[in-house]
Amino acid sequence: MRAEEMRHMYVNFFNERGHKEIASASLIPDNDPSVLFTTAGMHPLVPYLLGERHPMGKRLVSVQKCMRTDDIDEVGDGFHHTYFEMLGNWSLGDYFKDESIEMSLDFLTNVIGITVDKLAVSVFEGYEQIPKDEEAYDCWKRMGFKDSQIYFYGMKENWWGPAGETGPCGPDTEIFYDMGTDFCGDGCGPACGCGKFVEIWNNVFMQYNKLQDGSFVLLENKNVDTGMSLERILAIYNHLDSNYETDLLAPIMERLEELTNTTCTDENRREFHIITDHMRAVTFILGDNKKIYPSNTGQGYILRRLIRRIVRLIKKLGVSENILPLIAETVISVNALVYPELSGNQDYIMGLLSNEFTLFDKTLKNGLKVAEKALSVLNNGDCLDGAEAFRLFDTFGFPLEITMELAGEKGISVDVEGFQHMLSLHQEKSRAGAKGLFKGGLADS
Repeated sequence: MRAEEMRHMYVNFFNERGHKEIASASLIPDNDPSVLFTTAGMHPLVPYLLGERHPMGKRLVSVQKCMRTDDIDEVGDGFHHTYFEMLGNWSLGDYFKDESIEMSLDFLTNVIGITVDKLAVSVFEGYEQIPKDEEAYDCWKRMGFKDSQIYFYGMKENWWGPAGETGPCGPDTEIFYDMGTDFCGDGCGPACGCGKFVEIWNNVFMQYNKLQDGSFVLLENKNVDTGMSLERILAIYNHLDSNYETDLLAPIMERLEELTNTTCTDENRREFHIITDHMRAVTFILGDNKKIYPSNTGQGYILRRLIRRIVRLIKKLGVSENILPLIAETVISVNALVYPELSGNQDYIMGLLSNEFTLFDKTLKNGLKVAEKALSVLNNGDCLDGAEAFRLFDTFGFPLEITMELAGEKGISVDVEGFQHMLSLHQEKSRAGAKGLFKGGLADS
């Protein structure tokens, strides 16, 4: 099955159950300085989750463009991404836990064809004044789940939100697909992260509003917010080992092989995955109508960081010329039918990718030599001095993230605290120097 069929199948399933489809919002949130990107389908719906009436009713469904960088270091395996599409459905004060769980299981078993024995779920175990979610547990039991398939976890695993510092949030129940291979022996559960269990759907029961002081108050209406990765459910439906084998990502992987004249193997698969993922993310950020550009702050910093990581890994594959625009062309061709803004902003995307490559190319060439020299005198398990990491940054413009990545490949850590201390001293000197300049010069003129 192709991605467009899965999108249609999902939306149609919820249309038949009274949900109205809403369009994907921009990757750049409106009027929310607490987050850089739209991280979930619920993000544009925050006012309605807090009680405002939505013009399309109480039951909604969408396919939302999302961007997350909190687990950027996990990108490279078969299932984690920075940019992804989230299939979501919402109840704004209408149905709650039982109906939400029943519909999710109905879609997975009767539409997707997954049997209950291939699934596991996690449920909120409670925290301080917030009780254990017995209601969700009882529902899963009624749906035919055994106790051995139900796992209780705390705030870290089974609490969602808010998207920013404050806002709607609540306990969730997560649905996992059991890959069938026991990676780490008896007792492995969904929270292990070893790869045996892959999260495919998260049903959030938004009962609370987190306030500025950190306290939680009950919302007037109980809401449901669910999210499922299009990439993951597509891979599972097609019995694929990785999201990168789906029609969303495989063409980009193939184009990368052509441009680098290199075959993706077990040895370089992580690099191929990261480049493919980051190029898709970068193309969608640049393709957004809000016209984000690479910079040293905010969304522009994330964009620049992703591009520079791509450049380094492409050079690691042995390619020195700028192939970023050519990869972006493939990203656009795969996605433009659903997201026409990519075609509309193609010239902008290509121009900024070329400019950023040129800017970073010289920095990377000089910095790589010095960084490699600094790391060559260290052994696996050693730590690169924070002052040396800062010298690479200050003298050669070499980003700390890339220094850490290079060091990590050799089993070497970096004294990040020492780096930050040196950076603070440098900033204090710069500020003092600026004050002196203005006091003795411009301010007196």
